[in-house]
Amino acid sequence: MTLFRRLMIAPLAIGVLAGSAAGAFAGDSYFSRVATLPVYTTLAKGVDPATETVAEIVTATKDGMTLVHTDSPGEALVFIDIADPAAPKGLGRTALGGEPTSVTVVGGYALAAVNTSRSFTQPSGHVAVVDIATRRIVARCDVGGQPDAVAASPDGRYLAVAVENERDEKLNDGALPQLPPGHLSILDLGTDGMPANCAAARTVAMTGLAAIAPEDPEPEFVSVNSRNVAVVTLQENNHIVLVDLTTGAIVTHFPAGTVSLSGIPTDKKKRVDGTGSLSDVPREPDAVVWIDDNRFVTANEGDWKGGSRGFTVWNAKGHVLHDSGADMEHLGMAHGHYPAKRASKKGVEPEGVAFGVYGGAPLLFVNSERGNFVAVYKDKGAASTPEFVQFLPTGVGPEGLLAIPQRDLFVVATEADSAEDGVRATVGIYQRGAALPSYPTLVSQTDPATGAPIGWGAQSGLVADRTDANRFHSVSDSFYDTARIFTIDASGAPARIVSYVDLKGGKQKSYDLEGIAHNSRGGFWVVSEGNPEKEMANLLLWVDADGTVAKEIPLPESIAAAATRFGFEGVAEYKDGDTVKVIVAVQREWKDDPKGMVKLAIYTPAKDHWTFVHYPLEKPAAGAWVGLSEITHLGGNDFAVLERDNQGGPKAALKAVYRISLDGITPAEAGQPLPVVKKTRMLDLLPHLTAGNGWTADKPEGFAVTVDGQMVAVTDNDGVDDATGETLFLRLGPVGAVVTN
Repeated sequence: MTLFRRLMIAPLAIGVLAGSAAGAFAGDSYFSRVATLPVYTTLAKGVDPATETVAEIVTATKDGMTLVHTDSPGEALVFIDIADPAAPKGLGRTALGGEPTSVTVVGGYALAAVNTSRSFTQPSGHVAVVDIATRRIVARCDVGGQPDAVAASPDGRYLAVAVENERDEKLNDGALPQLPPGHLSILDLGTDGMPANCAAARTVAMTGLAAIAPEDPEPEFVSVNSRNVAVVTLQENNHIVLVDLTTGAIVTHFPAGTVSLSGIPTDKKKRVDGTGSLSDVPREPDAVVWIDDNRFVTANEGDWKGGSRGFTVWNAKGHVLHDSGADMEHLGMAHGHYPAKRASKKGVEPEGVAFGVYGGAPLLFVNSERGNFVAVYKDKGAASTPEFVQFLPTGVGPEGLLAIPQRDLFVVATEADSAEDGVRATVGIYQRGAALPSYPTLVSQTDPATGAPIGWGAQSGLVADRTDANRFHSVSDSFYDTARIFTIDASGAPARIVSYVDLKGGKQKSYDLEGIAHNSRGGFWVVSEGNPEKEMANLLLWVDADGTVAKEIPLPESIAAAATRFGFEGVAEYKDGDTVKVIVAVQREWKDDPKGMVKLAIYTPAKDHWTFVHYPLEKPAAGAWVGLSEITHLGGNDFAVLERDNQGGPKAALKAVYRISLDGITPAEAGQPLPVVKKTRMLDLLPHLTAGNGWTADKPEGFAVTVDGQMVAVTDNDGVDDATGETLFLRLGPVGAVVTN
């Protein structure tokens, strides 16, 4: 357990949140992630692990010991043993002969919706009935179209199937109507869960209900309460329908309405700021879940024209009891999980919802498909606002959520998967019982200029204050269109971004900030990584405290000409005798470097002069590369260098800090043979990066040592772009206490 986890306290209220989480959740316990299972590990022996696999919708057996999830590209159901939730094990797969879109369990059977459509105009599908004990298909029940979601009634008597007959988004810009219409199918279940009317499912037509394309309803999701009333979302139609499953009669229906939002990111540029607003956005709800027999919740993802970026609590009469407004957007911003590339579209995109009563605490779970998080709220009753209690990080693209309150478990299925990009679909398992939450480790305060949280992410460099052990400065890289320096207050936990300045006045069009250090003459030294393909130079920047670029310092032309796109990464100022010098770490070998050797560039401001040494890299594993991410002054001529591979998840092998010294080293001029520094391993970061039981971060990018000798590191979350979005602000203990190995 890391020092940070021992010191962690509940997160304070952020933006629109009322009261601290600790106060709101006093007497209760929190969820901790206990396992993350990559879906590709459930493939049969001999199958290429790079094969695309996903986890979309997840369910469990009644005892909560076995998970069942859909794998759409694999056309299979996947079974997972979670008797020990911290050590999930694949039990096997069932081939379905079509694309599974949803699954639930009744008795000894898994009931899976399977899409077998030949085309958008010829939709077809069925419910596959799979014996869980043998994992064999024992029946297929035609539902008259392309099924998208299934839900069983709590008493096990009925299975409601939302048959969407989805539209072709490429046809006429996806505009409705696109026939044939969708409907709701009902299967009557026997006491063992086997459908009794498999050959002739009951059909509930939903045409003529919605104001939007009434001739083309497209049911998206369904949930059933204890009175056997199904609530069905018609996402593209922006409509909600309630159906009595016993009779097949429509109880009521109503439009989902619109929401206006303010203080949110809406710019097409890659920025995270609360300066935007939206008016009268259709909710277009996706997932839905009953809280009780009179209230349900929708996740308003949007699909065609809308998406209000939040969730709504309704009563059975169609009255809005609560709408979250910009809450989910602000959670993403404050926690560094905001998907800036989606700001002009649907923002964090809440897609899934789940509900469960844990030890008497009624909890609502809402996921963000693009921000890769789940927000946990405590239901306070129909007359009260749900109370935010915890922020849970997930894998990339969370889709299905599952509450297993009888075992104090919560499960998240994620569907983004690309072995080539290092992103793999996962099943994340969380267990309730922690006295304090272990995440977040870094959040932001409200930006006085907008009233929304300070937007941040992609933390690529870190420096500790020279006098205050609880104060740090960090930079974010070129994922964002604005180069920014942040101020962090780490006096409490989580640490807090309290202010920032944007870089201004520079000659280069844009900067890719990768390292920061204090300048003894005032302000900061900041390095900007170059990229010859984008005509960006590797630059050492002298930046005033207000963000003004006072000086841009390039490398000698002979050295710069050999650069690749892996350039300046870290920077530190030190004194060589009475002479102030600045040392810069280059990430990887350049064209003029021997294999396995990377430059450390040393700049003398008084002489405006560069010299160089070589640093020996560790040998990378097959298919990986190794490079430097940070350099930090330890005192005298000693430095800490953060070296890492480019692998995340189970493939992460090298994330370490090494000590080097320039004592006895004479740096060489450009073009001369470079002396090689010796290094000693100070610290293995992998145990700290894996302690949260998530997808191991591939980019620890910042490392700092405080004035009282404490080591701190921060990870780069890549702006939540093909990455989980998790940022770890790690308290690593005193330098002197580290055992070298």
